[in-house]
Amino acid sequence: MRKTYKFRIYPTKPQIRQMERSLEVCRHVYNRTLAERKQVYEETGKTLSKYTLNNLLPQWKADNPEYNEVFSQTLQEVQERVDLAFKHFFRRVKNGEKPGYPRFKGKGWYDSFTYPQMGFKLKDDHIYLSKIGDVYVKFHRQIEGNIKRVTVRRTSCTKWYVSLIIEPEDIPTPIVDLNKVIGIDVGLSSFLTMSDGDNVSNPRFFKAEEKELARVQRKLSQTVKGTTDRQKAIKVVQRVHERISNKRYDFAHQISRFLVDKYSFIAFEDLNIKNMIRDPQYSKSIADVSWNMLITATKYKAESAGKIVVLVNPYNTSQMCSKCGLIVKKTINNRIHKCDSCGLALDRDYNAAINILRLGLQSVGIKSVEARRL
Repeated sequence: MRKTYKFRIYPTKPQIRQMERSLEVCRHVYNRTLAERKQVYEETGKTLSKYTLNNLLPQWKADNPEYNEVFSQTLQEVQERVDLAFKHFFRRVKNGEKPGYPRFKGKGWYDSFTYPQMGFKLKDDHIYLSKIGDVYVKFHRQIEGNIKRVTVRRTSCTKWYVSLIIEPEDIPTPIVDLNKVIGIDVGLSSFLTMSDGDNVSNPRFFKAEEKELARVQRKLSQTVKGTTDRQKAIKVVQRVHERISNKRYDFAHQISRFLVDKYSFIAFEDLNIKNMIRDPQYSKSIADVSWNMLITATKYKAESAGKIVVLVNPYNTSQMCSKCGLIVKKTINNRIHKCDSCGLALDRDYNAAINILRLGLQSVGIKSVEARRL
């Protein structure tokens, strides 16, 4: 298992210029690699391997001296991205999905570069990056483990971040404490409802910023393309989007940290969010809650802490009575579960969370545990 630490970096103006040039060189190499693969396939019907393309880099550098401004392994990693894009393309074709053929990157559309093995080194509150120098880093937490990979990224608001891929030295053996197990039903009325009866309200970050976003987008639509006023208006819109994204990201990580610290076993539904988000009535709300971000953050935190996270089949978790097992049909507007067989009446999300916990425990060989409050 590998962990990712993300930190804000504060490069000097010369370093920013060099990083911007590095992104442009990487973009050119990406487009050239894509063009090379496309041309060879059209002419011969054969696919160039990543290693064959890596061997072309020395000649490309000789033809384009600016390529030498970027660390050699970083350019190889760019070609790896093209190779990965084609692998995903062929996988989607095989599965009958919308293929999405790899596209060329326009100016400004390449926003990160990677040091896959070397070319970096931590120095107190700085990180050394080959061809760039020592860049100041705001370390907000301690790094534990060996750094295997470093990625530098520029956001739409021209902030710079560094992501450190770490291989932890010790990973605890997972142990289930039956006094610390929880089932979680994610939703829209409540962000999540737990099998012990607690719930977390939906913060609705996008809805809170929707009027402000509409205001700045109206201003943007009134500007003339190609003017400095339009560029400024675009930046304002990007800042609002970034603020919403940051709030959502911070909230998901706070909740996931709370869950991992408190419980040894956590069960979620294995939701097909891609299909759910196609519903025009709820697509905006589902996108705003970012369930997948919460589940992903909880999974990797739990793994490094020796806790267990399982995903269960969501089929009938809301319809089944958690006490007697009878299927009680409900529409999405029925918020209360009422069972005519056993008389159980409680919030439908609470009922679903209890079922999720039961299914989660069964998936690891534990038959049952009393999860509801008496």
